[in-house]
Amino acid sequence: MSAPRLRVDTPEKAGLDAEQLRLLVREVHAAVEGERPWAAGAVVVAGRGPVVAVEEAVGWAVRYAAYDEQADRGVELPPQERVPMTVDTPFDLASLTKLFTAVAAVQQLERGTLGIDARVGAYLPEFRAVAHAGITVRQLLTHTSGLRPELPLYDCASQEERLALLRAEAPVGEPGTSYCYSDLNPLLLQYVLERVTGRSLDVLFRDGITRPLGMAATGFGPCPHAAATEDQRRPWAKADRGMVRGSVHDENAWALGGVAGHAGLFSTGRDLAVFCRTLLAGGSYGTARILGPDFVELMLTPPGLGFAVDQPWFMGELAGRGAAGHTGFTGTSLVLDPATDTFLVLLANTVHPRRRAPDNGPRARAGDRLARAVRGVSGDPGSDGRSVK
Repeated sequence: MSAPRLRVDTPEKAGLDAEQLRLLVREVHAAVEGERPWAAGAVVVAGRGPVVAVEEAVGWAVRYAAYDEQADRGVELPPQERVPMTVDTPFDLASLTKLFTAVAAVQQLERGTLGIDARVGAYLPEFRAVAHAGITVRQLLTHTSGLRPELPLYDCASQEERLALLRAEAPVGEPGTSYCYSDLNPLLLQYVLERVTGRSLDVLFRDGITRPLGMAATGFGPCPHAAATEDQRRPWAKADRGMVRGSVHDENAWALGGVAGHAGLFSTGRDLAVFCRTLLAGGSYGTARILGPDFVELMLTPPGLGFAVDQPWFMGELAGRGAAGHTGFTGTSLVLDPATDTFLVLLANTVHPRRRAPDNGPRARAGDRLARAVRGVSGDPGSDGRSVK
């Protein structure tokens, strides 16, 4: 039996309040077009069930030629050289890549080729420090391995040196005792997946996720038409690369050749809406099935496998009843809410022309609006048990 595919239709057909969605779009425009823009540009896609009720682009995919360190501002391109944002613009997903790594891992759990509580050392005995610590697959997926947030792989002279650094890295905390978000977790998971399947991560993503779902705009770079990210220079960045566009922004993923378990994917708002819809439908989309419903539930049940669950700081009022999602350093995010069958994708190039302290206020406000759009139609109770209109 096939699962419905996405279609663009009215808020009313989606079972959403049109005024709240109008306010959602207006607030995204205000964040990008204001005097102190949140991002050079953004794309927002939101809906409920199989209906895309919002699909909007604002601002610029490429606005700046460089960053002026003395003036602390971007050097704007001439108007005729700027690239407008469109709903089809690909973005560097940054840490949203981790969600695809998680799905690829859970696919192997479903097939029985990977054990959720198996020790990583059983698959990667040459990673001796990790093997000695007894870190498990579950701990990688839940960021409870005790590994530190990252390693300076970008400073290594060769891939052999990078691999040696990873193999020697021991946890700084006791595995299984506390949460510490770390890029090393999905990076190690990549090596596990490649070992148990005999296939590279890009092939696993393509054959197991993006091709079956028809996500033709999703893949590892290079991606020449992507929204630009950062004028990457030291000391604020970890490498001197100039204005980055179409190559992965994350310095470690770049040093590893652009394919990494923690970063490197490019995608569009519409493709990510398909990804959200697939998980909301229990792992199926159209005639394709990438996971069974029980394994989707395992992934999205707190604390989540790869997914963050009920995080108001970027989900807003969608959080509270099992909403799952993630953010990415370049300015990307997605949220899917099984309780209301809604999804919200907000992609922005917030690091163009230079990284700043992250501001997730626009994401949380968009989550507020989508939650209110559900309640405004159905009278669903808010988190305090009252109907919110």
